[in-house]
Amino acid sequence: MSNNKITIYTDGACTGNPGPGGYGIVIRGLEGTQEMSGGFSLTTNNRMELLAAIEGLKAIKTPSEITLYSDSKYLVDAINKEWVFRWQTNKWKRNKREKAENVDLWKQLLPELKKHKVRFIWVKGHAGDPANERCDKLAVEASKEKNLPPDEGYGEKSKQKSMF
Repeated sequence: MSNNKITIYTDGACTGNPGPGGYGIVIRGLEGTQEMSGGFSLTTNNRMELLAAIEGLKAIKTPSEITLYSDSKYLVDAINKEWVFRWQTNKWKRNKREKAENVDLWKQLLPELKKHKVRFIWVKGHAGDPANERCDKLAVEASKEKNLPPDEGYGEKSKQKSMF
């Protein structure tokens, strides 16, 4: 592990839920501050929260010590309370009856966590934290872009539900 210490702020947004959505990322590291965002025509807020973390971590190419701030309890608790690891062990089931949601994205996030030493910290949304507010603005702007692509993972989830 290198001595790179990086801070990542992430946020997801969705108009309606499901609806058009976006994610925003602010990365602060040795090379200054970088901002990223993206959006989809039909998705959910939780998917955008997860995707923000995934894309933020993917942007860091060198193994680093990362502090990732998110206002998503879903994301932060799933990692810090180790729920996601239990879901994975239980073949992506939350319990005997309920399937875990957004498995496609959790499967993308977990390998990223192995590349770095990542600490997840929950920050209250819309409470004046400048970096969180910036991420929110980036996510909302991304969700309003024209001609957004579909969220293929969300579409697959919808198809699976209709099969049962």
